[in-house]
Formats: sequence, C-alpha cells, structure tokens
Amino acid sequence: MNILYDDVANAVDWISSFGGLKQGGTTRLLYSAEWLAAQNALKQRMTEIGMHSYFDDIGNLYGRFEGSKYKDEVIMSGSHVDTVVNGGKLDGQLGIIAALLAMQYLKENYGQPLRTLELISMAEEEGSRFPYVFWGSKNVFAIANHHDVETIQDSEGIKFVDAMQTCGFKFNTQPARNNIKAFLEIHIEQGGVLEKEQKSIGVVTSIVGQRRYNIRLIGEANHAGTTPMGYRKDAVYAFSRICNESINKAIKVGDPLVLTFGHVEPKPNVVNVVPGEVLFTMDCRHTNKAQLVQFTEEIEADMLRIANELGLEIEINRWMDEDPIPMDNKLIKMLEQICKEEKLSYRVMHSGAGHDSQIFAPRVPTAMLFVPSIKGISHNPAEDTDTKDLVEGIKALTHALYKLAYQE
Repeated sequence: MNILYDDVANAVDWISSFGGLKQGGTTRLLYSAEWLAAQNALKQRMTEIGMHSYFDDIGNLYGRFEGSKYKDEVIMSGSHVDTVVNGGKLDGQLGIIAALLAMQYLKENYGQPLRTLELISMAEEEGSRFPYVFWGSKNVFAIANHHDVETIQDSEGIKFVDAMQTCGFKFNTQPARNNIKAFLEIHIEQGGVLEKEQKSIGVVTSIVGQRRYNIRLIGEANHAGTTPMGYRKDAVYAFSRICNESINKAIKVGDPLVLTFGHVEPKPNVVNVVPGEVLFTMDCRHTNKAQLVQFTEEIEADMLRIANELGLEIEINRWMDEDPIPMDNKLIKMLEQICKEEKLSYRVMHSGAGHDSQIFAPRVPTAMLFVPSIKGISHNPAEDTDTKDLVEGIKALTHALYKLAYQE
C-alpha cells in the first residue's frame, strides 16, 4: 500500500493553513471565518476527487463514494475540524485528512466500494468558542436541540445562533442517522505512551469515564501574626491535606486511574492573612465505571472527614459524571489483525481524553486508532507527530476501510 510521505505532510500543512497563526499554531473556532474557509476548501477537495459532498443543516461536512451493492450501508470515518485557541496542526483535523487520503487511495486503486464510504468533517468538538461540546457528532444522532444553544454566546458576546447563521447555517432538527454500519476515527494520542514504547499505532479499547468537581472549603480568614496555630481554620491547610491524601491513594490504585487538582483559588490570597476559603477543582478518570465511582466516593468521604476534623465547612459539587465508553470488540480485533498482518508496530490502549467516538460508540460500531504525539504534547503549537507514524496510521485506517467497504 503506497501512502506517500509527501502527500500526508502536504495535506497536514494545507489544512493547518486555515486559521494558521504567524507565530505558529492554529486557531479555527466554530463558525468563524477560518472555520468556514476550511470547510469550504475541504468540500472542494472532496468534489475534486469524485466524492458527492454536502453540508447538513448545522455545518457538518460529508463526502461520499456511494456503494455499488449496499449503498445504504455506510462506512464512515473522520473527525472534528475546529481547534482550540492557539492549538496544533493535528488534533481533530488529522482524522479528516487521513480519511480523505485513505478513501481517495481506495477509490483510485479498487474502484467503487460495495458499501458507501463516507467522510465526515464535524463542525465542532472542542467547546473552545462556545460553552458546548460535541455539537457536530451530537447532531449526527439528533441528540442536540435548539434549546441547548439558543442563549449561549462567546467571549465577545456573539450569540451561537447568530454565528451559525452568519456562516449560512440554520439549526433545524434533522433525523438521526441510522445507516452508519461502522465509524472509524484516527487521532493523535495526546499523551506520551506510544512514543515512550516506540509504537506507531495505538488500538483503542475504550474512552475513560470522567467525574469532575468544583469544591469549596470554608474556614476563617484571620491575622497571620496574631492567630495561634491551634486556633486557625486554615482553608489552604485543609486543601493540602485533601490533595496529599487523595493523590497518594490514586498512586496506590495505579493505572488507568488518574486524578488531577487542576485549579486552586485561595482567598483572600495575600501574604499576611490566614486563608479563609479555597475553591478548587478535581478531575478523576478511569476506564471502569464501578472503580471510578468507588474511588471518587471514597475521596468525597475523605474530604468531608478532613473538613470536619479541622472545623471547616465544605461544599462538593460534582458537575460532570460521564461513563466510560467501550469501543466495538469486533472492530478492535479487526484492527489488531491488520496491524499483525501488515507488521505495523502497535499496542492496545485506552484513551484518557474525550473524542467524537464517544458519541458514536453507544449508537454504532466504533473504533479508534492513535498515532504517537511527540513528547506527549497537544493543544499547543508544538503538537506534532513524525510523518512516518502518520503514514503507518493512515495505512492501518486504509486497510480497515477496505475490509469494511470492499469485502463481502
């Protein structure tokens, strides 16, 4: 299978130019001028290689090679076209470019598929402009509605609906897709495992479940010089106890559990006052729902105990509770077999980040492939993957699409 290095590198540079920044990196936010230019350029390229290309009502872009025998059975691949602010050149858009190159190769070398091959460039996944995520994939399955977005706006006060209409789209409730027989997404790992283990491909078994919290510790602000240690209700000290005990427990549990205290805000946050309040976040992830629930419930109980011991109040708000999402076992086995047959260096792994595949997987057979991220960096202008690894990943995707779309 001859997937050319130059074709891959040129395609990545091309799509990155839409929203490309002079200082490096890419910013391409939902319904921005850069976003619309990228979608229109992709649509033109789809048309140039013989695909039937079209937008849905909210701006998801599709390109189709219709099947000769089972045209109503769709084998779909792609990802999201939006980026984070000052992001890299691969997150999301790699999945689009890879599917485009793979499908073009298959059509040129094997002709019309038995089942319809369909590329999707999803409108949005990141939530970088508006406080809403998975807008593109949720609309594929009609699980988003007008009320979700009618009142939200971006940091400049532009309303979601106005931005959508400016780009020529107008939200209408469209029927859920029921003809997708398989969905494949290739993505950068956004972590350092594949690079450290010198593997070119990750076959993803599941996407982690997540529980996220906003937590408030309420003590008593007081004079730093005149308040004896035994009389204090120090919210930072309470937080330090919580952080230390929780992280140590997480280390003992081990992979794939991860625990992060990512934002900490002490008040009044001055040098000569005992802090009377701390606001902080907690993010916990695991591939097993029961273990995720058990661990976080233990941590919640620990936080209540520590606050009580120190005479503080605590408010615990769990605002996200997402279940782990398994990928399709048959597709996982197929991808493993392809890697073995083609002598591609791979490992089986889970995804610690969220992806559009988690919207697809509960509804259609879904699988993911990872390629390495250099130094594990993502959401950053330094985000990169060695071109030889990109080529290996696209080879695996191409073989998978061939098996699903061209074989009985």
